[in-house]
Amino acid sequence: MSQHTQAAPDFDPGFSENGERQELYSSDRARPVPRISIQAFCDDVSVANTIQYAAEDRRLAKAHVSVHMGGIAAAISHYVDSPTPNLIILDCALDSGSLLADLDRLAESCDPGTKVVVIGRQNDVMLYRELLKRGVGEYLVAPVDPLAVMESISNLYNNPDTDPVGHVFAFVGAKGGVGSSTICHNVGWTMSEVLKTDVAIADLDLAFGTTGLDFNQDPVQGIAEALAAPERLDDQLLDRLMTKCSEHLSIFAAPVVIDRDYEISPEACDTVLDIVRQNVPLVAVDLPHGWSPWSKRVLLHADHVVITVVPDLANLRNAKNIVDLLRTSRKNDNKPMLILNMANMPKRQEITLKEFEQALDAKVMAVIDYDPEAFSQASNNGQMLEEFSPKAKAVEKFHDIAMKITGRKEAKAEKRSALAAIGPLIEKLKLKR
Repeated sequence: MSQHTQAAPDFDPGFSENGERQELYSSDRARPVPRISIQAFCDDVSVANTIQYAAEDRRLAKAHVSVHMGGIAAAISHYVDSPTPNLIILDCALDSGSLLADLDRLAESCDPGTKVVVIGRQNDVMLYRELLKRGVGEYLVAPVDPLAVMESISNLYNNPDTDPVGHVFAFVGAKGGVGSSTICHNVGWTMSEVLKTDVAIADLDLAFGTTGLDFNQDPVQGIAEALAAPERLDDQLLDRLMTKCSEHLSIFAAPVVIDRDYEISPEACDTVLDIVRQNVPLVAVDLPHGWSPWSKRVLLHADHVVITVVPDLANLRNAKNIVDLLRTSRKNDNKPMLILNMANMPKRQEITLKEFEQALDAKVMAVIDYDPEAFSQASNNGQMLEEFSPKAKAVEKFHDIAMKITGRKEAKAEKRSALAAIGPLIEKLKLKR
């Protein structure tokens, strides 16, 4: 557990007037780090608070982080008799010459393989080069942002240019029967078709999952085998357990068997999803409506969360509970995305979109109208909605959702007006005259 040797006020990240976080670094670039030990020695209490704040983020959940005051002098004294950790973070207010001299002293006690990140005060390229010569992994200039700290640590243990680490999208319903699985499957299929990027849909509703039915597949093995023995899962076994539905889409199907007990550990979920994301750029996780340590873990550790609701009071209450939890536990992440499904059902008293957004203090990303005929026929055929009815109203919504959650823009052919079309002809007539 992270610890301070000196108490300090909580770090308060900056926000713009509209409530959006002012970020110098992107949360998407900071990837989860492995199980490493990190020790920080700080001169400035605000830097210590920033590192502590970063240590509580999901991306550093596996790391053991301790934060101490005293700067590089305290580090030199500490490591005379103690082994050095995987990573040392040094916050130092010294001038360049004194900093380099103290680093040379610290190097005498450093174990082979220990990495170092320095947070200094001089924005000096010559100092940066001298630090690199001494093997320092990264140099940051104070004041630092928590995302800068996370990204620097991440880059030391993950190569963003070569490591194939995909994004995990967790789809969850605020209540059972709201259509979260249908949206997850249709959005996953749309991402694979429109972006032409490999997508995996992981069905974690082991007893009642519908991924196999929705894609007209009947796999013999699937995600339950991986969760039962996560230590055996590698690239080759993953290929055997996943079912390919199209050129870019694969499913990690649930067994849908109720005569066996499914005891899933949060650690098993972490391991399985980490291996999937190392092989597939986009991973859509279909979470069942239920609350357990492992489902909470997946929700909190996903890169993006998509919450599906229908416009009634129970959904509003549950969605607010989920949103509040995510805001508290994922302070450095994007806000959860809300989808209002099965809206405008005839003869049903509904909570309005405006009331939903005001109660949750969040914008709804998409509203999908109640269309039982199109969705039920597509489901019975084992097809996605666009395959069954390309002109259905929800198809465009699925395209919009897929583009928004991946941060992409769909290429659309520009429509030329009639005047623009005859313009060249008019110019030719003028030349002939």
